[in-house]
Amino acid sequence: MSLHIRPATAGDAELILRFIIDLAIYEKAEHEVKTDAAGLRDSLFGADSSSHALICEQNGVPIGYAVYFFNYSTWLGKHGLYLEDLYVSPEARGCGAGKALLQHLARIAVQRGCGRFEWSVLDWNTPAIDFYQSFGARPQDEWTTYRLTGQALIDFAAG
Repeated sequence: MSLHIRPATAGDAELILRFIIDLAIYEKAEHEVKTDAAGLRDSLFGADSSSHALICEQNGVPIGYAVYFFNYSTWLGKHGLYLEDLYVSPEARGCGAGKALLQHLARIAVQRGCGRFEWSVLDWNTPAIDFYQSFGARPQDEWTTYRLTGQALIDFAAG
């Protein structure tokens, strides 16, 4: 068994969309996926994109992906790496792909001088929580995430 992690390209948009939908189904939120392959090509691989993606392959077959971007910590005075999505196909779980993707991202964060590497996990996703805690990741319970989307975002921006 051979794992290989590579940067995703615009040609991977259909594959990434399939993984996004699979992840959304797992997270019981398939109805929230509003993009298509063209939207991913434009937003993830466009000239002004600030996001990046990785593809994990096992023996040349894509089995997972990660999407990430860099943020900034004013307290640390350093950039951070934020993992937006991490997904490994169910049939490939347990082969080390998730850990390999996370370690690859950790190496990027260290190489870029990031002060932190963060992500979110649904509170009911016990397998993921247990996995993350197994290598030292800890929840940030003191923070609550807020979000503006859709019409609420448009209305607020309009004043």
